[in-house]
Order: sequence, then structure tokens, then C-alpha cells
Amino acid sequence: MYSNPMPEHSAPGPAVRPTPVSGARSVVQSLHAHSAAMRVPFSVEFNPPRDAAGEARLWRAVRQFERMHPAFVSMTYGAGGSTKDRTARLTGDLAQQTTLLPVAHLTAVGHSIAELRALVGAYADCGIRNMLVLRGDPPGDPLGEWRRHPAGVQYADELVRIVRDLGDFNVGVASFPQGHHRSPDLATDTAHLAAKLRAGADYSITQMFFDVEHYLRLRDRVLEHDPVEGAKPIIPELMPITSLRTVRRAVELSGRELPATVHERLRRAAGDGPEENRAAVRAVGIDIATEMAQRLIDEGAPCLHFVTLNFAKATTEVLTNLGYGVRAAPLSA
Repeated sequence: MYSNPMPEHSAPGPAVRPTPVSGARSVVQSLHAHSAAMRVPFSVEFNPPRDAAGEARLWRAVRQFERMHPAFVSMTYGAGGSTKDRTARLTGDLAQQTTLLPVAHLTAVGHSIAELRALVGAYADCGIRNMLVLRGDPPGDPLGEWRRHPAGVQYADELVRIVRDLGDFNVGVASFPQGHHRSPDLATDTAHLAAKLRAGADYSITQMFFDVEHYLRLRDRVLEHDPVEGAKPIIPELMPITSLRTVRRAVELSGRELPATVHERLRRAAGDGPEENRAAVRAVGIDIATEMAQRLIDEGAPCLHFVTLNFAKATTEVLTNLGYGVRAAPLSA
């Protein structure tokens, strides 16, 4: 998911230019507007549901968050483009049927440059100006070998340039508080992030983490490496933990481990029985997310980005703990 300071440049494809997206806010503009009205904006991440029941649950969460006015919302993209069609449809629905500002995920894995350009054009046709550009994980095994599509790109900064060349898009990229698991060291990982930002990315969203110090050190590293690019927003990603088993799996797939202190708090709550005490784990998880979010607010994070798994309740509880209120739902299409 990281980019190369000296990327291989693929042969240019046909000159496809989507219709410019006029009047749509950018993520950076939205962050500034929300910052004027509250101490720190928040945003949320959704996943394409697998069936009709899952889609109904997604829309319940969407309407709940709509009443809290996030700075933006994002819709993830399955490994290898496995949810491409659903991601595109649902992101378009968010743009056209809600008052929310949607960010479309776009990944390089498994796609030719022509396909990527067509996807950007489809998003533009829905009025979507904001893209989160990722290299993406290999399908089947996120930690497995990454293979470039024969007619695709190798690194995320190449994809950033493609999107920026296609029109007036606001582009985000991924950043990694502990370094990407494929990067040999933190210095190399920092250089990769700076390269993506120099390629035209406007901000980054971090990989999920559970130690605020890792985020703060990332911010320091990028600013030291490149003071200009390091000044761009680095948005921390948080996930309120509601299941020890679920968070263990999520962290494992990222190539990282839970901090020992966090794991011990959750393990104690889970208990020693054959089944974890979900209610106790959830309560501790909400406390951990609230503590982390408050520290990030105090340290000047530009936004709090929450992984929701298409449920609103846990994230809403954290936001309520932090003093973010629910207001009357705005009118929507």
C-alpha cells in the first residue's frame, strides 16, 4: 500500500478525462469548515455489505451518523477489487441520497490503468470529487506477495498522479504509524509517504492503531523528513473494540500486534471462560477508544476517523463521551 520515491512509470493510456466535479467540497475544505464549528472533526468508514440485510444495517448507520455531521465518510474496497461494483454503487448512493461527503476508495491491485481511469470516471459521474488512493492488499492473503497487474501500476504514488491528471480531485493516501509491514524500516516508510504526498495527495489516513505514541512519532517523522508535505493532515484511524477475537484478527491481518497493555485490559475483561465476556470487552473497548481520542484531540489531530464495521452505536458512544452531540437530522435527497 506504500509508494516508491522513484516509481516505475507505466506507458500512458488513452486520454480519458472525466467531467469535472464542480461545487463538491474536498475533504480538506470540509476539515477546515468543521474545525471552525467544533474542536476536532470526525469521520467514519463503512464497508460494502454482502447481502440485503447487511445493506439495511449500513443505511441505518448512515442515517444515524448523518445526524452528527461528520466531516466525511469513506466506503472501503475489497482486496483485489472484490467489492468494486458494490463500492462504486454505494459511494454514489451516499453522494446522491444523503447530505454526507463520501470518499471513494481506489486500489491499484488487480486493475489495469484503463480500468482505474474508468472507475475514476464513474465516480466523477456521481459527483464524487474525493478519492482515497491505495496500492491495496493481495486477494486472499493481505500479507501475501503483492503482484502488479500487467497493465497496471506498481506503487500508490503512480495512482495518485493518474487521479490528479484526470481532473479536480482531492486525493488521500494511507499512512502507517508503525510502518508498513513490507517496508524495511521506518525511515524508508516515511520516505514512501512523503513521495505519495509530493505526487499530489492532499492528506493521509493512518492504518488502525492502539498506541497514540505511534501516531505522534509518525507525524514527527514526516514533518522532519519534508516540512512542506509533513504539514498536510495526517488523520488517525480508530476502531472502538467490541470483541477481543475480532480485534485480534484485524490486527493480525495488518501485520502488527496489540500493545501489551491494551491486550491485557481486554483479556481481563474477556475472562477465562470458553466464551469471551462480550459486554465487558465492549465496555473496556469504548473506554480505550475514548481515552485515545481525547489524547489525539489534545495533541492536535486534524480529525478522528472511526472504523465502524457498519454499526453506529459504539462509535456514537465514544463521540458522546467526548461531547459530540446529535442534532436534528438534516434534509436529504
